[in-house]
Amino acid sequence: MKVGLPSLGQAESSTTHLLSGLLLWYGLLWTWLAIGPVNRRDWLLENLLAFALVLLLTLTYRRFQLSTLSYCLITFFMTLHAVGAHYTYAEVPLGFWLQDLLALSRNPFDRIVHFAYGALLAYPVREILMRLAGVRGLWSYSLSVSMILTQSGLFEIIESIVATLVSPELGNAYLGTQGDEWDAQKDMAAALGGAAVAMVFTFALSTLSKGSGKSAIPSTPSHLLYRSDSQAHSCSHTSI
Repeated sequence: MKVGLPSLGQAESSTTHLLSGLLLWYGLLWTWLAIGPVNRRDWLLENLLAFALVLLLTLTYRRFQLSTLSYCLITFFMTLHAVGAHYTYAEVPLGFWLQDLLALSRNPFDRIVHFAYGALLAYPVREILMRLAGVRGLWSYSLSVSMILTQSGLFEIIESIVATLVSPELGNAYLGTQGDEWDAQKDMAAALGGAAVAMVFTFALSTLSKGSGKSAIPSTPSHLLYRSDSQAHSCSHTSI
């Protein structure tokens, strides 16, 4: 009856250590970048949604834990966002370097992060859709891309409202338009492209893993599956 319990415990312990490491990494990086940002008021505006996301993930961790891969992808994106918030997206040094290297007309760092938003967060969105809504098959891929596009558009609207209400004079710095009147549409297109690439890649890996009989893309931590099965088994006995 207890076969497999040690391995489940080890998996849970390993996952906990990794997640603690991710949280420590982001916490230290965020603290370091919070010291002397280029524009403190813009930094505060940029971090409003970041605060909300970290709080949400923390509060829902015990009840709805995502896969380790999803947490890694989210941390990667949050790292990029923390860098952009520190410098303001239009003034990130890496973006200036790429601008000179590729002879671009603007700092491309904001476009890179919007692409990363789709590329890195489409997988966690798909996982949530599969586990909460029971979405399967091609719908899980197409709806994930649609969700990213919807979120991207919603965030553009929220950002414009926040910039207008909280600090109108910081509008250009916060929105990072860099004089491009089509900036919002291009940012949404970048997020859409990133999500599409991520889902095509995920679909390809999923197809290959089915052919080999091994799962290359974990969607739910094994110890959580065990807990869910145990709870369901317990509930069935209770109902009887």
